[in-house]
Amino acid sequence: MREKGTARQRGTDTELTVQDAVSAPDAEGVPRRTTRRFPRITRDTARPEGGGRAAPGDAPAPARQWPILTVLAVVGLGLLVTALDAFRFGTILIGAALLGGAVMRWVLPDVGMLAVRSRFTDMVTYGVLGTAIVLLAVMAQPDPWLEIPFLDDTLHFTIRT
Repeated sequence: MREKGTARQRGTDTELTVQDAVSAPDAEGVPRRTTRRFPRITRDTARPEGGGRAAPGDAPAPARQWPILTVLAVVGLGLLVTALDAFRFGTILIGAALLGGAVMRWVLPDVGMLAVRSRFTDMVTYGVLGTAIVLLAVMAQPDPWLEIPFLDDTLHFTIRT
């Protein structure tokens, strides 16, 4: 696509004839020539894949962002349960919320604000953090539900005397 027109270069009175496609305007509204170099100052970022609305545009705002609201609601419930002296159940609920976010990021085509980075990076991040939180919750003292022997040996050599 070709556009014809003129644009003033910043700080000079010279006219620049632009015969090729021009880039987006700079801070002063003057379009600049296209170049293959990256801009010195980033003015915009690309939306992550899957970052579209999770519901139609005419739906109310909370309905459009139901995936992130679901994860946040379960995390909030987990924090409340943890505060009410059920540490293990609350932290397992928090980890399960993150694992649920990873599953939603994998299964759903559009997840709204739950999409932060690429689909793969989001799934790995949510999955690793959720798994780590659940594992730490079931290994918590006293009376751990899960005992991993090499971690006990590591603890013995690093902390215990």
